[in-house]
Amino acid sequence: MSKITEEIEKLVSPIVEELKLELVDIEFLKEGRDWFLRVYIDNPEGSIDIDQCAQVSEKLSEELDRTDPITQNYFLEVSSPGAERPLKKEEDYQKAVGQFVFIKTYEAIDGLKEFEGYLLANEAETVEVEMRIKTRKVTVVIDKEKIALARLAIDFSA
Repeated sequence: MSKITEEIEKLVSPIVEELKLELVDIEFLKEGRDWFLRVYIDNPEGSIDIDQCAQVSEKLSEELDRTDPITQNYFLEVSSPGAERPLKKEEDYQKAVGQFVFIKTYEAIDGLKEFEGYLLANEAETVEVEMRIKTRKVTVVIDKEKIALARLAIDFSA
């Protein structure tokens, strides 16, 4: 996590907690000539709605104006993580057990760096994914320290 996203997390965490929402992820990145600060939130009790995103955006804008942690111009976007929600925290992995996931690793495991299948287990150091390779099902154990990216995915074969 970059210094800026850490600062933003400190500002937005109390806001989402007050509104009984969940902070999923923060991104600060350049696309073309423009910088974007993206804050992804969710509602643990159901789906997030546009009014909740607007509330967080308004309160966070006030905090950003007050503290001014970002020197360059940027666009603030507050939204839902969508159907392909990232898996970042331990509880994200735990909630995803039994669901279809996409995992990309830093280095190859059995010749592969991308794994798509059902998350069978979440252990302290590893995750277990059941994938379909052609007509057979294969179970792969992945060390969490090798995971570059993990997210929920949509199973188009179902």
